[in-house]
Amino acid sequence: MTTQVETLEFQAEARQLLRLMVHSVYSNKDIFLRELISNASDALDKLRLQVMLDKELAADTSDLHIAIEVNRDERTLTVRDNGIGMSRDEVIGLIGTIAKSGTAELLRQLKESKDAGRDADLIGQFGVGFYSAFMVADRVTLVTRRAGEEGGTRWESTGEGTYTIEPVADAPQGTAVTLHLKPKDEEDHLFDYTEEWKIRELVKRYSDFIAWPIRMGDATLNSMKALWARPRSEVSDEEYKEFYKHLSHDWNDPLEIIQMKAEGTFEYEALLFIPSQAPYDLFLREGRRGVQLYVKRVFIMDNCEELMPPYLRFIKGVVDAQDLSLNISREILQKDRQIQLIRRRLVKKVLATVKELMSTDAERYRTFWREFGRAVKEGLLSDFENQREILDICSFASSADPERLTTLREYVERMKDGQEEIYFMTGESRSTIENSPHMEAFRAKEYEVLLLTDPVDEMWVEGIREYDGKRLKSIAKGEVDLAGESGDQPEREQREKDFKPLVSWLAEQLKEHVKEVRLSTRLTTSPACLVTDAQDVTPNLEKIYRAMGQEGPRVKRILELNPTHPLVTGLRAAHAERADDPSLPETAELLYGTALLAEGGDLTDPARFARLLADRLARTL
Repeated sequence: MTTQVETLEFQAEARQLLRLMVHSVYSNKDIFLRELISNASDALDKLRLQVMLDKELAADTSDLHIAIEVNRDERTLTVRDNGIGMSRDEVIGLIGTIAKSGTAELLRQLKESKDAGRDADLIGQFGVGFYSAFMVADRVTLVTRRAGEEGGTRWESTGEGTYTIEPVADAPQGTAVTLHLKPKDEEDHLFDYTEEWKIRELVKRYSDFIAWPIRMGDATLNSMKALWARPRSEVSDEEYKEFYKHLSHDWNDPLEIIQMKAEGTFEYEALLFIPSQAPYDLFLREGRRGVQLYVKRVFIMDNCEELMPPYLRFIKGVVDAQDLSLNISREILQKDRQIQLIRRRLVKKVLATVKELMSTDAERYRTFWREFGRAVKEGLLSDFENQREILDICSFASSADPERLTTLREYVERMKDGQEEIYFMTGESRSTIENSPHMEAFRAKEYEVLLLTDPVDEMWVEGIREYDGKRLKSIAKGEVDLAGESGDQPEREQREKDFKPLVSWLAEQLKEHVKEVRLSTRLTTSPACLVTDAQDVTPNLEKIYRAMGQEGPRVKRILELNPTHPLVTGLRAAHAERADDPSLPETAELLYGTALLAEGGDLTDPARFARLLADRLARTL
């Protein structure tokens, strides 16, 4: 082990973040103490668990606590714990580098933000709370020794791009973070962070619920009461909010608080929170998910994925079980019957809470759906037990009202007399769907259509066939006949007969592109449109599969013709009079291309299409 003082550089993104922290002004500098205490609490939790798992670990656990020490003359504030501590490599890895995906996105948002309060929100959301120390300190010193190791490590930085690191022979077990405070800012504060009353106030406000004693001198500053074990009536909203912020490192208040207690054959207590803002890593593969697991008040693990399904990965909170083994592993958790039962009950409670929000507080429900709706809909693909409950809390854009979303229940209540199907269309955007030829007949007859634009929508609509006995029907797949739109039987048969030569000819001309040509009952103003066969995947779903690396043969679609459009009737007449006219195949190609473009599709040869169109336009002048 080296005995020299080394000067190392922060990782590039860490340097950028430190510059923002040191040179910017944030609306709430007080949170630095909460972050340091929260880190100390985590270190104590980890030590207690490690001692249970490793009986040979030489660690002192006789008086686990957090200490706050102030030196007013030297203007220092120290937060000390006797927890798990860190090795030299861990110090470099955890502090010298921000090894978290999404940090670049954090920096971008910080730079673009014009709101100081929003800046602090972002810092908490991205989980880099240690760096908040540089909001109040000119220099930060950290001394740590990992439990079971002999030597310690001293780390120090002014936050200006480099830090020093050196071995320490006599470091106590745990970690001490010393802040060399900036001069008191008279314009910004009427207090000083070396004043005892201010420290007491901050601990009471932010960290009263911490399970370990927080001491200053001979006094313990926090109550150490587990909020999840206390009746709701005995806990203030402010205490719940601060506990949530401690768990999630989110600066925002939670949207909803859910408390549960189960007694009987197996017992547990749970305190869950629905955030008011989606975390940055909600859709990242390596994003954090799951709630904290305790057993008989003993911390077992963060982010216990087995207690919450992936589509509810944004839920934060604590579950405290009574009968699980203290050294339970993730492999055991996956098979544990009690964990599975707890998970089922937690899921049902969360879904029921959201459903209640829909009827009692529409504004908060809209916030929930805006932030988490796309993730929740993933449950329609995986949680078949709760599929109906998930459908009940889903909201969708609709052709009926561009300003608000609608539920399936509301859609069914507005259905026309005799309507037996819930109509929808999937696409990349609302405007693409609204301008699609497929919408023409539905708009003309005032049938409501759900406009589904999330990628996950392409998948779940393939597996869910009905809601409340009403079949879900894509207006871009299969055949559509709205209340006799296609006319009576003799009229249909005569029309089919009249257009048969044109339909057969077009099918032959376009056989490389389409599987069938037929007359349409869904068009009113466009000459043609492309329709996906009832059993085939949509073009949008094909794109999604390709983006996921799942290449497959391209699906040919059906070209539908509007028998009343002048272009189609004119083409029919031209084909009947001069079937060998060399311009007719070009017209067929242009007809297909315009149908593809009308739905936002991609031409296989845009240059050829442009040339044919330009030549045709030139001949009309």
